Amino acid sequence: MKMQFTTSLLFLSMVLLSCGTNKNKANVGSADANQVTAIDTTIEKTFAVSLVNNKKDPSCGMPVTAGISDTAHYENLVLGFCSTECKNEFLKNPKANLAAAELK
Repeated sequence: MKMQFTTSLLFLSMVLLSCGTNKNKANVGSADANQVTAIDTTIEKTFAVSLVNNKKDPSCGMPVTAGISDTAHYENLVLGFCSTECKNEFLKNPKANLAAAELK
């Protein structure tokens, strides 16, 4: 009887110790994953001028050669924008803003 109690106690101790070890490993992995996510969100997207159909940002008039950080598809066109804010402004009333894009 004493042998079974000792064996059970030893087994329970091993299980508890192994669970604590796995939690520490999981926390390290989670911290690494969060760091990677933080790094990924700081990467700025850029697009090639040759991929868009406009010469100027339809919202602010900036030339797309200065940099394109966002795009939108509208009426079989790919339009480049200097920022997401400009794209969102364009999408509020695309027909009115399309003329300012100076299509190629």
